[in-house]
Amino acid sequence: MNLGQLLKDSTGLVLSPDVVERAVRERMLRLGLDAGQDYAPLPGTAEFEALVDLVIVPESWMFRDPDVFDTALRFVRRRLLSHPGRQLRLLTIPCAGGEEPYSMAMALASNGIAPAQCRIDAVDLSRACLERARLGRYTRNAFRNADLAFRDRWFRQEGDDYLIDDALRRYVRFSQGNLLRPATLPIGGARYDLVFCRNLLIYFDDAGRAAASAAIEALLADDGLLLSGHAEAPAFCRRGFSPQSLRHPYALHKESMATVRRRPRPAAPMPPAQAPAPAPARQAAAPASAPASTSLAALLAEARRLADAGRLPDAERACQEILALQPELAEAWFLLGLTSECAGQPRVAERHWRRCLFLQPEHYEALCSLALLIEQRGDADDAALLRRRAARVHARRRDPGARR
Repeated sequence: MNLGQLLKDSTGLVLSPDVVERAVRERMLRLGLDAGQDYAPLPGTAEFEALVDLVIVPESWMFRDPDVFDTALRFVRRRLLSHPGRQLRLLTIPCAGGEEPYSMAMALASNGIAPAQCRIDAVDLSRACLERARLGRYTRNAFRNADLAFRDRWFRQEGDDYLIDDALRRYVRFSQGNLLRPATLPIGGARYDLVFCRNLLIYFDDAGRAAASAAIEALLADDGLLLSGHAEAPAFCRRGFSPQSLRHPYALHKESMATVRRRPRPAAPMPPAQAPAPAPARQAAAPASAPASTSLAALLAEARRLADAGRLPDAERACQEILALQPELAEAWFLLGLTSECAGQPRVAERHWRRCLFLQPEHYEALCSLALLIEQRGDADDAALLRRRAARVHARRRDPGARR
C-alpha cells in the first residue's frame, strides 16, 4: 500500500498526489534524507504523525461566521434553563489551533456562563494544532472580524502576538483523536449537548462522510444540536439529520428528534391556492405595488415555515406558488432545491440550485450546497470551481470593499 493510501486510511482526507509529495519532501529534508533513500513511516509512529501534521492545513480564525456562535449561545441558554444544575457538554471537532473552542469560551464568559455550567472538549488529529491551541498564542491572522473588541478584552499583546486570557482556558480541554476512529476519542461519559463539526466533511469522500456522520450521531445527545459548515449540511441531512430552520441550515438536529418534535403539533391544512383573477379585457396592467411585494414576502416566509416543520410537499407547493407569481425570485429556487435535496432528489435539487445561481450568481448558500452535491456525484473540478466562487463571496461579505 502506498503512502498516500495510508494517509487517507488514517485521516479520511482525500489528498492529491502533489500534497503528499510535498509533505514527504519536507519530512525527508528535515530528517536529512536524500531522494534515493527509503522513506516509509508506518501509522502509529511519531514520524507518521509528523507527516500527518503536514497534510492537515487548518484555516480558521476567532469568531469565524459570528452567526454560528450566536446560534450556539442561544441554544446553550435554553439548555441551561431546561437542565438546571447540570454542566453542559460541548464538543468541537476538529478544533484546529483552538480558534473555535476559544471563541465559544469567549461567548460563554461574556454572557456570565461559567465553566462549571458549560465545558468544551476540543479534539483534533494534528499534534501541531493541539500544541498551538494549548499555548493560546495567536498572530493577527487569527483576528479577521471588523469588530475586535473581544481581542482587547480577552487577549494580552506580547510583541506581534496575542496571548489568550487564562480565564478562558478553564472552559476548554484539548485532546488528540480521530473522528473516523471513535475508540481514539478520549471523551467518555454522557453524550454531548452541542457539537461543532465544521468544514471537515468537505475533505472526505462519500465513505468518509458516512462514517463521520455516524460518529457525530453517536456523540450527540438525541435532543442536542449539531453546527456544521454551510456546504456540509446537505451531507448530514442525507444521513440522519435535519435543519433546525432554513434560516440557519447549518444548525442540525437528529432526524428522529425532528420527527418527534413535529408529531405533537400537526399544522392545520392549508386552504387551496387561489389563482389570481384575470384582468378585464383591454384593461391596462396595474403598476407594481407594495401589497404585491408584501404578499410575496409572506409566501416566502410561509415556505420557510413549512420546510422548517418538515412539511416538504407543502413547502414545495408554496415555492411553486411563489414562482408562478415571480419566476425570477432566486431565493424561492434555493428553497425549492433544499426541499428536493431533503426529499432525496439530488438531480432535481441540482437543477433548482443552478437556476438560483443563474438568477443570483453570488447566492452563497446555493454555491455551497451545489458544490457538495456535485462532488458527491464525482465531479471534483466543477465542485472546486463552485467552492472558489463561494469563498470569494464569503470574503466580500466580510470585507465589502474587497475586489471581485
